[in-house]
Amino acid sequence: MRCNIVKKTVCELFAGVGGFRCGLNKIKTLDDFKKNEKWDTVWFSQWEPSEKTTQYAHDCYVYHFGERLDNNGKDTTNYNIEDVDKTTLPDFNLLVGGFPCQDYSVASSLATSKGLEGKKGVLWWSIRETLEAKKPPFVLLENVDRLLKSPAKQRGRDFGVILACFRDEGYTVEWRVINAAEYGYQQRRRRIFIFAYKDDTNYAKTIQNKEMYRINDIEEHKQESMEKVILKDGFFAKTFPVTKADVGRLRTKVLPKEVGEVSDSFECNFENTGIMKDGIIYTLKTIPDYHGNQITLGDVMEKGTVAEEYFIPEEKLYYTDPSITHSDETEERLPKESRQTWQYLKGAKKLLRESRATGHQYVFSEGAISMIDEEDKPARTMLTSEGGFSRTTHIVKDKQTGRIRLLTAAEAERIQGFPTDHTKYCLMDGKVVEMPLRKRRFMMGNALVVDLVADMEKTLSLIFDKEN
Repeated sequence: MRCNIVKKTVCELFAGVGGFRCGLNKIKTLDDFKKNEKWDTVWFSQWEPSEKTTQYAHDCYVYHFGERLDNNGKDTTNYNIEDVDKTTLPDFNLLVGGFPCQDYSVASSLATSKGLEGKKGVLWWSIRETLEAKKPPFVLLENVDRLLKSPAKQRGRDFGVILACFRDEGYTVEWRVINAAEYGYQQRRRRIFIFAYKDDTNYAKTIQNKEMYRINDIEEHKQESMEKVILKDGFFAKTFPVTKADVGRLRTKVLPKEVGEVSDSFECNFENTGIMKDGIIYTLKTIPDYHGNQITLGDVMEKGTVAEEYFIPEEKLYYTDPSITHSDETEERLPKESRQTWQYLKGAKKLLRESRATGHQYVFSEGAISMIDEEDKPARTMLTSEGGFSRTTHIVKDKQTGRIRLLTAAEAERIQGFPTDHTKYCLMDGKVVEMPLRKRRFMMGNALVVDLVADMEKTLSLIFDKEN
């Protein structure tokens, strides 16, 4: 028997700087940290293996929220999650986390993806261990949308493994790929959200009864019922309205009984929306049904004075006339100084390359992207390379001076929906220290859009209130 199910208690895995916690508790400004949290995070985990001497994300989290001890009175929040004994964690009713996705993220090509077999992909098993040990009634996870198609040689296998693990622990799973900008927010960031709930929760029973799932054993009726959950009555449908993308009916597929069999042979063309119940997958392509206001990049940009360090020197901005957007180096390479400019980096280009395997020469080409990001549109997807010399880095025109510059750390935070200066300070070895600018940008490239979680909180709160 579960106890205290109505309590809004949370465990946040792969917590970063606290995106889920900020969203669940509607933390929009630094003053909001002084308020009592509606959702009580009883434990969290954040450990970055690439950081040998510092743990900036964890220490930023602790600066704002404090430490959390396990049932043995020990602080294991900054341990490798694979080494944590999950049975020692305090009880909780909602497990959240944006689990690591580098092995199948947009930062690398799908063709070279290793998916769940990859070094960080295996961290999914720490989530499964937590499900087995603590049996939380509700789970909310976030990942890159490429998870649905990973790996390239066996499309859908990785997500199928995840669904099978949930099924084996007695969960129903809903999922939706959500682009924050398509629901009015300030970033074009597409991510998959996964909402799972135990089959004995009141929420699960409400969905079953409402859709007459148990009564109608005919497969056609089950499909109609599940389609209604996807489009109208489910968790994501209630939070982020959608319509069908086309007239086609939803597709179904049965998961193999064993997770090992899923790993060996399962493939599925998952759509952007779906539900898995009793080992049966129902998936349908949907489009957003949003008609509200649109927040833009310009809305979150600084209007006052910006520090000089953010401005780009003229010699690093252009190597020739600003109207030039193409370079052709098939005959001769441009000088190194020219190639180390933003104009060259973001411009279209052609250049000769040589295959390492065969020695064959070929022409590499890529198209131009906008040099200056448009203020009247949502920001492009922010990556962990933000601020570095990269095609994906945002370049803006300063509102006060009209000069060209990079995003400030505070602007990056606002693009993700965090409070301004959320990542400015860390509590490191008992001392308050400032986080380096490079790390602040990295944290935001690695985060989620807090506003989306805040929207989901409204639906989650209603669900929890009915769990008596």
